[in-house]
Amino acid sequence: MPSASSKLYADDVSLLVVTLDTNPFFWSTFPFPFAEFLSQVLAFLNSILLLGQLNQVIVIATGCNSCGYIYDSTSDKNHGSTTGTMPALYSNLLHNLDEFLARDRQLDADAAHAPGTVPSSLLSGSLSMALCYIQRAFRSGPMPPQPRILCLQGVADGPEQYVAIMNAIFSAQHSTVPIDSCYIGSNNSAFLQQASYITGGIYYKPPQLDGLYQYLSTVFATDLHSRAFLRLPKSVGVDFRASCFCHKQTIDMGYVCSVCLSIFCEHHDKCSTCGLVRVLFP
Repeated sequence: MPSASSKLYADDVSLLVVTLDTNPFFWSTFPFPFAEFLSQVLAFLNSILLLGQLNQVIVIATGCNSCGYIYDSTSDKNHGSTTGTMPALYSNLLHNLDEFLARDRQLDADAAHAPGTVPSSLLSGSLSMALCYIQRAFRSGPMPPQPRILCLQGVADGPEQYVAIMNAIFSAQHSTVPIDSCYIGSNNSAFLQQASYITGGIYYKPPQLDGLYQYLSTVFATDLHSRAFLRLPKSVGVDFRASCFCHKQTIDMGYVCSVCLSIFCEHHDKCSTCGLVRVLFP
């Protein structure tokens, strides 16, 4: 497989992998209903496919306990036709989404969550699945479509996923795969800000969720070749804070192991990750 810098892409063909936050604990308390959010996302995905007949769209559902592929336009030969009163894209995706939510809800029955808290979604898992699919596309032929990842996230960052998410971010950077982020939660996401900044993607927090489709179609529908000629929104600032390995909390200052670079909020005589003694520096 050629190096990331020497890959040749088909400029007019896009491979868009979308990670869709389906956390039921978040959507049950968020003022914007999930049904309205999903309807605008489906319209956006349909427009991507209509922009070019060779464009590809992959949708990965991000739940509390699992992740799963719920739509693949390459295996849906009838995405331009209609089934009953709705396009096949809508009916197939909604059917797979219902099955995924049922499975994820069943897994959640055995999980313990603190009352009144919203558990984090498995963003690290969906990013890993997206990168695995893209790597498979790289091997499909000499001119793969231009890949990019779009994260539609609402739940706040889960510090316990910091290492896995950073590994996925650096893997995407090595493969020259930009990670776009559309964050709809109350506060900004430090993980997604870093992901978009490091990989050269776009981070955007829509100010009006009622017009979500407009933001998606004007900011995130543009292919990588066209972005060089457009003035797209840029992030005002990036939160580079890390999460400690001991308590999984976001910290401003900490102690770093000189060997494995593990981060801790308190001084330890022994690194719990690699076992080295007395090598933690502030």
